[in-house]
Amino acid sequence: MSKAAKPATGKNAGGNETADGGKTQRGIQSVEVGGRVLLALAQARGPLALSDLAAAAQIAPGQAHAYLVSLSRLGLIKRDELSGRYEPGPLSLRLGLLHLENQPAFRAAVPRAAALAEAIGLSVAICIAGPQGPTIVRYEHAGFPLHVNLHVGTVMSLPATSTGRVFCAYLPREAVEAMWANQSGGASSGKLAAMMPADERAAFEATLAAIRTRELETSVDAPSPGISSLSAPVLDTDGRLSLALTVIGSTGAIDVAADGAIARALLAAAHDIGAELAAAPSLLATSAS
Repeated sequence: MSKAAKPATGKNAGGNETADGGKTQRGIQSVEVGGRVLLALAQARGPLALSDLAAAAQIAPGQAHAYLVSLSRLGLIKRDELSGRYEPGPLSLRLGLLHLENQPAFRAAVPRAAALAEAIGLSVAICIAGPQGPTIVRYEHAGFPLHVNLHVGTVMSLPATSTGRVFCAYLPREAVEAMWANQSGGASSGKLAAMMPADERAAFEATLAAIRTRELETSVDAPSPGISSLSAPVLDTDGRLSLALTVIGSTGAIDVAADGAIARALLAAAHDIGAELAAAPSLLATSAS
């Protein structure tokens, strides 16, 4: 048997019994090592040099190079010609999008985001929680072009954007702190207690409480001058944040009033998505019976 097709080995390889009396299935060791390389790249959340990628995957650089050649041929990894660093390839991105498209909240949000953008004539972004922060995974363009670089993959600032503050208001504290640390590039511990002076922190906590009360947050001319936004959470049946809908437009062309027509349309869309998520389990139970 060739080295590339070597079965996974170990105490439980080949169908040996496990501690709970079950049996493990035989696997291909080289595939699992390749998976470690991909996992190391995913956990790094940024391009890596070969030596750093090998160290993270706990394999020798020479062995890592051979895996990277094969993974690059498959499109799972690609190498930047200028920096020489490795990053996720087109197949990895397609698999990630496929996973996302199979999530109930995303499937329910896409048609409503498109309908909302058409109805109000403003751009609408669907954002989910990523390792570095709220990340745009769908962007419905409408109205006049905006002088701001927003696209699928854009990560929103936690403190400086309406979307970021919605995530701060609804995500568990440890998740917010992990994102904060990633956005600060490791320069900060990410602990909310240490990220700002006490008076600013108290004001920020009051802002988050207000967001939870009205289920809406706004930004005017921030973080980009001339651009304003409104963002609303989509909550599941347990009140947990599934994603956020954000309406974005030029300041002056977008009404950011919490009781305005755009806010009402945004909240209605967010509540409709949440209602569909709540109805999904009962619909599945009905169809199964």
